[in-house]
Amino acid sequence: MKRLFVATCLLMGTMAQAQTEKMELLSYPGRISATVPGKAALARQILADHRLDTVQERALRILTGFNAGTGYGEIWIRDFNTFINGSLKVRKPEDVKEALLLFFKVQGADGNIPDGVIKEKQANIGYQYAYSNLAPGWASHKNTVETDQESSLIQAVRKYIEATGDRAVLGEKIGDQTVFQRMEAALDFVLAERWSAKYGLVKGATTIDWGDVQPEKGWGVALNKETKWAIDIYDNAMFLSAIDDFMALKPAAVNVKKNWKEIAKGIRKNVRKHLWDNVAGKYIPHIYLDGSPFPETFDENKILYTGGTTCAILAGLHDKKEIRRINNQFLDAAEKEKFATIGMTVYPPYPVEVFPNMAAYVYQNAGDWTWFGGRMIPALINADMPAEAYAEIIPMLDRVIKNNGFYEWYDVQNGKASGSGDFRGEAGVLYDAVAALKKWAQQAK
Repeated sequence: MKRLFVATCLLMGTMAQAQTEKMELLSYPGRISATVPGKAALARQILADHRLDTVQERALRILTGFNAGTGYGEIWIRDFNTFINGSLKVRKPEDVKEALLLFFKVQGADGNIPDGVIKEKQANIGYQYAYSNLAPGWASHKNTVETDQESSLIQAVRKYIEATGDRAVLGEKIGDQTVFQRMEAALDFVLAERWSAKYGLVKGATTIDWGDVQPEKGWGVALNKETKWAIDIYDNAMFLSAIDDFMALKPAAVNVKKNWKEIAKGIRKNVRKHLWDNVAGKYIPHIYLDGSPFPETFDENKILYTGGTTCAILAGLHDKKEIRRINNQFLDAAEKEKFATIGMTVYPPYPVEVFPNMAAYVYQNAGDWTWFGGRMIPALINADMPAEAYAEIIPMLDRVIKNNGFYEWYDVQNGKASGSGDFRGEAGVLYDAVAALKKWAQQAK
């Protein structure tokens, strides 16, 4: 990965003399300033890089399906939210809408949104399944340690509408409620069941950053008597983005039950007050509401959370100066492991002694997930950091090409591709990241 970045910088440097506009790019690894081309030359190089086209084309080949990937029978809403744009390029809008509305059909009476939906005949994994008369033939389940299902569905609805222009979907009836009413009911569930009045923030079970496994032994995805409730940045950033999307979609003639803009304003304020460590320039991992699951000798605050932080940037919680500082920390962490990219979930990992449900460097405990790392690319572009965005996506692209597939996660110590071999979350995020990079380049050339 380090060699790939150096090669990129060298390629950029060959065009620099022809440009009067200069930019500073942080070298990777290390912090040596390098002269890179002006925006027009950088844009031409991006548009000429066939790896971008190759990865997008490969992504579209596997985005014809809606389940999360090989090894998964379910359509997961947290995954579908991240590849719906690609799906709409290769599937009929009606098919995508049908899959999206399925989650409203299995919505709980209290407004909660399940994680996954699966054909009833395949519902045999061990989850506690639920069934709805509105979705005959389907079963659903919810990883109750999470607090992102409701937010993910609302974000996905906005993406669908922006891509298709189909605002009529908001008025479609699912049972006795419209889709828009069900969206607000989902938001209401979070306030009723996943809310800390003390901090004015969303809560969930203790997991690793955006993960869905708690440290306590047992069925790690389900709340139990050992669960330690906590507040983290991922849940709150996702909820903020969902509120913004909900209000952006609100029909002019429709009234909402709550002042969601004020609620969002309060969350933004409280995130900065309670979760953001301005001195360290990072988020603290958790605020514990009923005690920590970890021993006092373990300093959790030293751990860097990348996925939730990226979602916070996308939710508009940071200015350009802070984004650059955050990106530097991601680069610092990636430099410490031979095969890491900025998608490494956390660093350093939790020792297995304190997180027995997941060993260090495995899965969500410092595994490398392009599913989240790729979301940093449009965040960097939006922060006017296109050179960094281009440089930091390259190892992700090369990894897909080398492995001839979109894998769920990668081992940062040996580079091994692991998990689902056709992981649609990674494919969708990379598709969107490349699209954002190309859009910038087309405008800047």
